[in-house]
Amino acid sequence: MNHRAIAAIYRFEMARFWRTSLQSIVSPVVSTSLYFVVFGGAIGSRIEEIDGVNYGAFIVPGLIMLMILTNSITAASFGIYFPKFIGTIYEILSAPVSFLEIVFGYVGAAATKSLILGGIILATAGFFVPLEIAHPVWMVFFLVLTAVTFSLFGFIIGIWADNFEKLQLIPLLVVTPLVFLGGSFYSVDMLPPFWQTVTYFNPVLYLVSGFRWSFYEVSDVSVATSLVMIVFFLAACLAVCWWIFRTGYRLKT
Repeated sequence: MNHRAIAAIYRFEMARFWRTSLQSIVSPVVSTSLYFVVFGGAIGSRIEEIDGVNYGAFIVPGLIMLMILTNSITAASFGIYFPKFIGTIYEILSAPVSFLEIVFGYVGAAATKSLILGGIILATAGFFVPLEIAHPVWMVFFLVLTAVTFSLFGFIIGIWADNFEKLQLIPLLVVTPLVFLGGSFYSVDMLPPFWQTVTYFNPVLYLVSGFRWSFYEVSDVSVATSLVMIVFFLAACLAVCWWIFRTGYRLKT
């Protein structure tokens, strides 16, 4: 394993993040505050509790997941797409670096950025509602696993995209709606039976549900099911990355 290559890619990507740290930090703080004003204030005044949890506190895990998923995909997709766009990807491909080392560098940096933002959002939420974390170790585990998995997904999108519009296509038109419809701001039990069945086909539900359990020990699906879904998606993304580098899909042309 070429640790120097991984560290070089990782440091380069993190340096780009710190150059725009003000924007990267202020944006999630403002967005989180607005969510609490709208959802916690307007809706929370009408819905006091869900499953025994104050509504303002109930939406915190879903809000963190929304930011983690979108930022992981955006950071990883742009990180690999930009070298493709300017042509420096060929220098990386011609270097004595394996595909795993390239993935570790880019995905590790994207996941780190998302985890930093997740910590900022969690700290910001603490100013609005009293937070309880019943299982902090599981909370961190779910957070890291989700950030890594969706950074891999974003890495795949960055290789697949051949223009800047496609970079935003899946995050905006697919991922964000799935997060909003995946129980981020409500319990599945509040839906009519038909829509409950539809929601169970939403993979984001299992991420949000397992993450919320680590806070309040309440969930829409079992924790074991949530873990299986995340690990399955992680394995699928790794398999796709391996296939991309083995075939040179969108890399050698």
